[in-house]
Amino acid sequence: MPTSAPGSSLARAERRAARSHEVAAARSCRPDAPLGGRLAYPPGGGRGFTLLELLVVLMIIAISVGVVSLSMRDGSATQLEREGARLSALLEMARAESRVTGTPVRWVPASAAADKAETRSGFRFVGMSKLQPLPSRWLDDAVSAQVVGSDSVLLGPEALLPPQRIVLRLAEQRLELATDGLGPFAAVNATP
Repeated sequence: MPTSAPGSSLARAERRAARSHEVAAARSCRPDAPLGGRLAYPPGGGRGFTLLELLVVLMIIAISVGVVSLSMRDGSATQLEREGARLSALLEMARAESRVTGTPVRWVPASAAADKAETRSGFRFVGMSKLQPLPSRWLDDAVSAQVVGSDSVLLGPEALLPPQRIVLRLAEQRLELATDGLGPFAAVNATP
């Protein structure tokens, strides 16, 4: 209880004494508290995280996981696209050789091949030169091919060919290569 007037120096001294008494009481409970009268959190972070901070971190992690999972592709779809690009290049090579030599060339998948033991999981080019053979096997033995509407694909020697389609399958993936007869074979439809 103050014994002097509110503006006097004695009143200020009493307030300082009361404040130092509070600080001393706080220091007795917490020896690491500063002398300035304000209690600080102890060193080492006894404060923790707020709910908002935790939610922000969880949201960042969830977005990162979502982006990574969307960017990762199915292995069989990637393998089938690789097989399709390779087959398209092989068909164009055979088509070019057929036009240069003037001999008819056909591409026959294993399902339509006469000697299935020889081309169990592949294909063959009928009419190609034996001096420069093209590959006759898939990169993955589980790939299968089917020519739509025929048992083989005509590759030449004519410059203008009929429209043709080839369906490649691997597991549950499906890729369709097609040509209008003038352009090269290209992937037109990929469905899981």
